[in-house]
Formats: sequence, structure tokens, C-alpha cells
Amino acid sequence: MTYANKGDTVSVHYTGTLEDGSVFETTVGLTPMQFTIGENEVLPGVEQAVLGMKTGESLTLRIAADDAFGQRRDDMVMEIDRGRLEGHLQPEVGHLLQITWPDKQSSLASVIAVTDSTVTVDANHPLAGKDLTFDIQLVDIMQRG
Repeated sequence: MTYANKGDTVSVHYTGTLEDGSVFETTVGLTPMQFTIGENEVLPGVEQAVLGMKTGESLTLRIAADDAFGQRRDDMVMEIDRGRLEGHLQPEVGHLLQITWPDKQSSLASVIAVTDSTVTVDANHPLAGKDLTFDIQLVDIMQRG
């Protein structure tokens, strides 16, 4: 019997749900997600949960907001003068804009409000502040050489 170990590349099917039971993402009926255990490609809790599983095994994992995408931060919501936008952008609520921070890092931010003179964006991850539940099935283990 083969068990998933650090360094193995695994394929999993998963369904992620919120506390109210709504699904935010799933691979069921699609191609399974692949990742290498120990390479920080997925949430640490997911990596830890898969360690030691065998092919075909399933589990339910709950991850608190602090261990998933963190808490929502008010300082990640900001109002931008439309004159600072590059080109002739016509942002609308729901659009994503790339924001460059003072440290030259960039991230995506969702437009949440638009006026004639400003655009308000939220750079929090959409799942920030939310506890997550994952139903995970280990589909395959490709052991490292």
C-alpha cells in the first residue's frame, strides 16, 4: 500500500465550501488538482491533511480563516483617484485591477465602487475572513524518484 509522503506529487479531487454550505470551488467532474507535498503550492492545512493518505481515501478538513487566507483587512480597501489609473480604463464594479504597492509588489484588487472621480478597490483575497471546509479524495500518488 502506498501512502502520500513529502516530495510526492499527488492528484486530488476536492470541494471547498463555506460555513453556509455554499461551494466556492470544486474539481469534481473536472481534472483533479495536482500538487507536490512540501512545495507550498496549496494551503498548508491541505498539504498536512494529505500526508499519510492512500489512493482512494477521502477526508473532510476544516481550516479556520487565520490558517487559510487570513482575516479581512480594512487597510486593503482603498479609494483611488481615477486620474491615477493607466490608460483609458473604464473600471466597473466587479472588474479586477492590478495594484502596485509602494514596495513594488503587485496584486489583484476587485473594484467595489466607482464614481466620476474615484474608484474603490478591495485587495483582500475573496475568501479572507472565512472559515473553509474541504472534502478531499486522494486520486493518485506519483512518488518522487
